[in-house]
Amino acid sequence: MPNTNKILVTGAGGFIGHHLVTLLKTQGHWVRGVDVKHPEYSATAADEFLLRDLREPHAAREATAGVDHVYALAADMGGMGYISANHATILHNNAMINLNTLEAAKQSGVSRYLYSSSACVYPEFKQTDADVTALKEDDAYPAQPQDAYGWEKLITERLCQHYREDFGIETRIVRFHNIFGPLGTWDGGREKAPAAMCRKVAIAKLTRQPDIEIWGDGEQTRSFCYIDDCLDGVQRLMKSDYHEPLNVGQDRMVTINQLADIVCDIAGVRLGRRHIPGPQGVRGRNSDNTRVKEVLGWAPSISLEDGLARTYAWIEEQVRQRIAA
Repeated sequence: MPNTNKILVTGAGGFIGHHLVTLLKTQGHWVRGVDVKHPEYSATAADEFLLRDLREPHAAREATAGVDHVYALAADMGGMGYISANHATILHNNAMINLNTLEAAKQSGVSRYLYSSSACVYPEFKQTDADVTALKEDDAYPAQPQDAYGWEKLITERLCQHYREDFGIETRIVRFHNIFGPLGTWDGGREKAPAAMCRKVAIAKLTRQPDIEIWGDGEQTRSFCYIDDCLDGVQRLMKSDYHEPLNVGQDRMVTINQLADIVCDIAGVRLGRRHIPGPQGVRGRNSDNTRVKEVLGWAPSISLEDGLARTYAWIEEQVRQRIAA
């Protein structure tokens, strides 16, 4: 791969896409960002930023014109509350985005195309216990994702593989496991668990509330990967010759109750818990990183505590500003 390229990042107004644009610019690439919205919390570093709806074929053609590589991060997504309540909308929107973008990339002569898939592709029957066996890439089949979001991700993985086989475009597929960090959505219903937990603790701390709400019993388990580690894994995969799906995630599993304990320790508060009904997703999920270590030499280097400390500091300041306003 050349030292510098013309690169398209779709979903550049979102959390991972925004961070990726910034990193690519520091490496000297020319970057076009595309999204239906600008980044919410800081200005984009992109050389060109197009407000476009990739559900429209002409928008995808405009987005991919003249670029060498594509990082396809655009998606209609959110936390469990959003994913579990919008199956038809999510499947329709994301299918249109990905069908259009991949076909436009092929027509535009894009040489490399990285697709951002998700741990949500893994079958529900392998994630029924909190003490779950870490998920290997081969565990995706036989398929039974829990939500429409996961089904669409799995279908687009297949599409990428067939486009590589049939048309010669070098596709790469990364399965993200709960990426978090500053500058991500932290309220409004689309936020992921780490951001939601930081928000709840920050509000309780700043308004002197005695407790926070947790959906379910809080014993559901997950692993959470910090954004800097995520971007390192993504770039290693894009530069590699490996074309099968790869996990990129932390392989340390914690319960949601433990997540709350860590955030409370960072915030310097002791809070009670109110366990309430709410969507919880699968009972347990963790990333098996055996293959990504073998193929890319990648392993996360930022601990959950360090990543949450950086994230909490940023979210507490957002909450403080909102309260003051």
